[in-house]
Amino acid sequence: MISLKKIKKEFIIGNQVVRAIKEVDLEIKQGDYLAIMGTSGSGKSTLLNILGCLDVPTQGSYEIEGNNVVDLDDNQLSQIRGSQIGFVFQAYNLLPDLTVLENIKLPLIYQKNRRDEDDAEAIRLAHLVGLKGRLDHKPNELSGGQQQRVAIARALINNPVLILADEPTGNLDTQTEAEILDLFEELNAMGKTIVVVTHEDEVGERAKRVIVMRDGLIQSEKDNNHE
Repeated sequence: MISLKKIKKEFIIGNQVVRAIKEVDLEIKQGDYLAIMGTSGSGKSTLLNILGCLDVPTQGSYEIEGNNVVDLDDNQLSQIRGSQIGFVFQAYNLLPDLTVLENIKLPLIYQKNRRDEDDAEAIRLAHLVGLKGRLDHKPNELSGGQQQRVAIARALINNPVLILADEPTGNLDTQTEAEILDLFEELNAMGKTIVVVTHEDEVGERAKRVIVMRDGLIQSEKDNNHE
């Protein structure tokens, strides 16, 4: 489903060239659950930004469902982000003046194929992530875990082929973290493809595969056997 080949990413800062990703090959199959780990500056967030079409590589190819992202313009990249990728962030990124239901439906505003059943789908997803009875609440009336559940439902509203989560449990206590990771496992069991960037071993252990990045390279990869 996703193929990265000889990906490099460089940034120019002042008169210096920073090689954030030196060369990475990575395959992600439909239904995979991958954790990307590494210390600060290892390149994991840059790799996530490339996977999410928020940034394009300096060199190499990135194909998502047959589309080579490197060849696309900004509008085409935006279309792929809106229709094929769901994002979950550490800071939730909810709009404070909107209700839970309105926040979940937010990505649909940018899509042209809006449907009458969008409300029903948003309600279904809210129930799926455990927010029944919270649809009319504003973010400031929710706990951190509930806000992250809203963010996960919002990431699912366009039925994306890929869910990207950037430190999704970083602001949560241990019990709530476990609940959110249980939810990710449930979504993965339903067939959703999930990639999580994390520095927490507990989060990495819940994924099916873990890659560890260091100095812009994949240092190691392992499969987690949960059987």
